[in-house]
Amino acid sequence: MTAPTLQVNPTRLLQRIASLGACGALSGGGVSRLALTDADAQGRAELLRQMRELDMEIRIDPVGNIFGIHAGVEDAVVMMGSHIDTVSTGGLYDGTLGVIAGLEVVACLKDAGIRPRHPVVVAAFTNEEGARYAPDMLGSLVYSGVMDVQDAYRITGCDGSVLGEELRRIGYCGMQSGPQAIHAYVELHIEQGPVLEDRGLNIGIVTGVQGISWTEITVEGRSAHAGTTPMRLRHDAGLAAAYITMGLSDMVARMGPEQLATVGALSLAPNLVNVVASRAVMTVDLRNPDNTALCAAESTLAKLMGEAATRYGVNVSHRTLARFEPVPFTSTLVDTIEATARKMDLSCMRLYSGAGHDAQMIAPIAPTAMIFVPSVAGISHNIREYTHPDDIMNGANLLLRVVTDQAGIA
Repeated sequence: MTAPTLQVNPTRLLQRIASLGACGALSGGGVSRLALTDADAQGRAELLRQMRELDMEIRIDPVGNIFGIHAGVEDAVVMMGSHIDTVSTGGLYDGTLGVIAGLEVVACLKDAGIRPRHPVVVAAFTNEEGARYAPDMLGSLVYSGVMDVQDAYRITGCDGSVLGEELRRIGYCGMQSGPQAIHAYVELHIEQGPVLEDRGLNIGIVTGVQGISWTEITVEGRSAHAGTTPMRLRHDAGLAAAYITMGLSDMVARMGPEQLATVGALSLAPNLVNVVASRAVMTVDLRNPDNTALCAAESTLAKLMGEAATRYGVNVSHRTLARFEPVPFTSTLVDTIEATARKMDLSCMRLYSGAGHDAQMIAPIAPTAMIFVPSVAGISHNIREYTHPDDIMNGANLLLRVVTDQAGIA
């Protein structure tokens, strides 16, 4: 039997998603499964139940990554994966789709009596969201060898909890290791943005994850009376912050659509209507798929901070919160996904991922690619997150065919 004859079971796939969605369910829809909470433990238990139904070998590594293995005859594995942790008001599909669709791929192989040449693995990585513990993609960072597990254990969460203690408390501090040789890694994910829906396309062929630079800026000025202090004698932290913000907008207009800049958080002190701000704290998120361009944007930000300090007579300091270089995916695997999608008569386009994913941490150690399916109105990290069942099936069937092609038949 060849891969094109295989089809996922829509009823079974949607039921698996719903069953996991019941763990940490929120009223009105959505899910709250912050990493290593009791709700996450419930979700993990449900995932293990579904893996056991498929007679998969289960391994849990020291940082709590879960690997379900459908055995083949060679050592190197074909891995699918994502995460099941969510933000505090998450949806049903972010991360979950990649894991549960992976289980459906295994179910289809078993239904067809196919024994793959390369073992097929479904991975659920710990703390991808980073909503409780920073950094995000923590489980895949440890798995890929970028972060030491002992360093991960010492991380304190936003609620004061310690990662290692919580991992042991919920019973997922494993003693095994995940597969060490990966023939290919393919991650199915919702787009979490509006591009595919806006263009009326079925599939996004993800060519990589764009670079990310996060900076926190603190501006120190001097409080003054808003009615009695002339503009030329002020040291206005708020105006300095606005200067930086508008400078970033001008920079984006010059650099083109691939450069993104966001001032996502801004607080003023004393934050009173009739007082010149003495202090401003702001965050700047810069993203670009080209690292040279991203470095140029960072240089522009540094220049704007210096100009703001001089122009408004304030002190400007900053610290780096995060810095990830762009990660290109494996061109041959990207080509295979696109060719397969077109053979299935699925409309598609190539695009970079604007968000971070576990795939970017796997890419340096194995051939890696991602498949996106549309998100309605581009909404994600929200209980209203939704992907139409037909789009889910398109993505899952594409995943099935690509994985079967990569795994081969024994």
